[in-house]
Amino acid sequence: MPELAAHVDEVPVNQIREITEAAWSTPGAIVLSIGEPGFALPRHILDAGIACLDRDETNYTPNAGIPALREAFADRFRAHNKVDVGAERVYVVDGAQQGLHFAMSLLLSPGDEILIPNPGYPTFAMTSHLLHAVPVRYPLYPEHEFQPRIEDIEALITPRTKVLVLNSPSNPLGVVICEETTRQLVELAVKHDLWIISDECYEAFTFDVPHTSPARFDSTVPGEARVFTSLTLSKTYGLTGLRIGALVCPPGLERRMNNVMEAIVSCVASPSQYAAVAALTGPQDYVDAAREHYRSNRDAASAVLAEKGIPFLGAQGAFYLWADVSHVSGGDVRTWVRLFLRDSGVAVAPGTAFGSIGEGWIRIALCGDQQQLLDGVGRLPERV
Repeated sequence: MPELAAHVDEVPVNQIREITEAAWSTPGAIVLSIGEPGFALPRHILDAGIACLDRDETNYTPNAGIPALREAFADRFRAHNKVDVGAERVYVVDGAQQGLHFAMSLLLSPGDEILIPNPGYPTFAMTSHLLHAVPVRYPLYPEHEFQPRIEDIEALITPRTKVLVLNSPSNPLGVVICEETTRQLVELAVKHDLWIISDECYEAFTFDVPHTSPARFDSTVPGEARVFTSLTLSKTYGLTGLRIGALVCPPGLERRMNNVMEAIVSCVASPSQYAAVAALTGPQDYVDAAREHYRSNRDAASAVLAEKGIPFLGAQGAFYLWADVSHVSGGDVRTWVRLFLRDSGVAVAPGTAFGSIGEGWIRIALCGDQQQLLDGVGRLPERV
């Protein structure tokens, strides 16, 4: 049997999936390890997808997506970010992960370096390896509230550095990068002639602080703009299984993006696209209710952690809590979460899934039933 490509072995294991699949095989387990919204979808979204199938509209769509959906994404982006983006710059993608792969495919050549956050979402590194690029992790330190610092990032830039990845609100941290730091990060990219990929999966969910997209500070001149923005409806509307998102690109790249999209997936399934149009243009009650549910869960779980003496980062956005269990994890949190699942029936994501700085930390998903959440968090060992 021929061997697989060598770079496949460099793709790290996704420790989130590792613990979650173990939990799914554990009867009665409380699964707090994965970000899966728990609400039923609004009927008008389901009906739009079903209607597409009923009228047998199941042929290819344009590479970039149906016009109505591209316009709906552009409308939302303009309204939320105060950025004048036309529908021609919006590319409908098969979920945010395909959008990230799409952007990296456009920007990275073999051996290029891409700056990714540590802690940061695991597929930033996984996708980089698949594209023969070199992920370089920039530190987000506990003593700085896990906020990015310009000097830490600039110290890692070399002649091979091509892309800076930003993620706000952050998965796993719940950190929201402030407007001034966001502006400075775009200025840093301009100074060193870098592309920016901005992962904004959780832009709909911030708590008492505004979300600021780097696109707000990007040039509008073709050839000078540098920000790619990755969006998804998976988290905002709970459409994780429909795999629908968008990549907003700098001006002037439309023709080349069509070619790359054709080579990756051709186009996204039409029922998902019509469901997405209904989600973006219809009533927004789901989003408002979800935001308040996540806020309530954050506050309730934070109170339990505080009572137990477990340090945690106060989430400003997304729907996760980042908690310090170094008092029990013994320097190997990946092993500890497996033992915790075995002994207590609760699955949490190990901090090392997100980078070396995550050692001793766990990520707790806040998106499910509150009583289950409190039951699971209540089983964490107290810090004496």
